[in-house]
Amino acid sequence: MTKFPLILHTQPQAPAKPALSAVCNGCGVCCLLEPCPLGVVLSGSRTGACVALRWDEDQELYRCGAMTDPLAVVQARLADSLAFAAPVLAHALTRVAPRWVAAGTGCDCSVQVLASPAADAHGSA
Repeated sequence: MTKFPLILHTQPQAPAKPALSAVCNGCGVCCLLEPCPLGVVLSGSRTGACVALRWDEDQELYRCGAMTDPLAVVQARLADSLAFAAPVLAHALTRVAPRWVAAGTGCDCSVQVLASPAADAHGSA
């Protein structure tokens, strides 16, 4: 993890990042910073936001698409010539995703999140 300030663009309605080891609340900070092991496979990168991260408009939180929409995540990564395999791979993804994203283990993102000056200005008005 980097030791210098970064700017993350999150949905304004996203919940604040929970304390380290607290229950995940869907803030999205961890997945926006860098992909987890499964995200590395799905994103094809060890840096930057995970391509599987999804914003849930109704619940106003982020969720892992590998768990909530595995078929769409698989289809986005497969070459057209392998599209026939998407349903089988999506089913497999539903089995491995919870373990690979460490679902249920609590927040493991040690980043300190500070409010932006713009957010401070809007919050105090």
